Amino acid sequence: MMHSIGPYIVAFLFGSVIGSFLNVCIYRIPRNLSIISPSSRCPSCNNPISPSDNIPIVSYIFLSGKCRICKAKISFRYPLVEFLNAALYILILWRFGFGWHTLAYFMFCSALIVIAFIDLDFQIIPDRITLLGIPIGLIAGSFLLPDPFMRFSLLGLKTSFIGTCTGFGLFYVVAVIGAAIFKKEALGGGDIKLMAMLGGVLGWKGVLLTTFLGSLSGSLIGVLLMIIHNKDRKNIIPFGPFLVLGSIISLFYGQEIVYWYLGG
Repeated sequence: MMHSIGPYIVAFLFGSVIGSFLNVCIYRIPRNLSIISPSSRCPSCNNPISPSDNIPIVSYIFLSGKCRICKAKISFRYPLVEFLNAALYILILWRFGFGWHTLAYFMFCSALIVIAFIDLDFQIIPDRITLLGIPIGLIAGSFLLPDPFMRFSLLGLKTSFIGTCTGFGLFYVVAVIGAAIFKKEALGGGDIKLMAMLGGVLGWKGVLLTTFLGSLSGSLIGVLLMIIHNKDRKNIIPFGPFLVLGSIISLFYGQEIVYWYLGG
């Protein structure tokens, strides 16, 4: 943990800038558009956004959440994503200090934000993220990342590999059994590949805790939505965002949760 405020300010600024790029990814990846070009544009009038109007969080506030040219309302999601990513970067720096593992966690959490919001909008988890994230997560987990449940030791190749296999295998079995019982897809292939990616970073313990926390939060919020909005079970509530929530909690507080549960 760091005591100087300077690194946290840098982390917030860097995280908000990356968050602006994440908004581009969230909008363009599911539409099969390039995330490199063209430059950022207003989704309503398609005019390019000037650099002065593209400052993370700040521009949204000064423009009162509207496009400067067409005055169309800009979704609050844009500054929200920028703030969430910046906040996660601060938490990572506070929790894990600075090193190569910090940069790996930055990439990991940013990828999870993109996955969560795309799944919310389109009920898909893009292979472009997970299929690349699986080998990257396995390599990072093997050589860079601390074990979330034993932070004074590296996760290591063995634990990272077992975590990847556990994440994939567990959800694959659940998907097969669910399809056989309910005669329809119980889990999407995106969820299976997401869990394989998470397993490489969190290990097998992280996979189990993420599954539990994701299922618990998904059930609670699902019931709440049915009560508030009168939704029934046929309404699609994507599981990906809850797995993302569970994985972030496991990353930061997995060790404490397990010790608490075991009465340690």
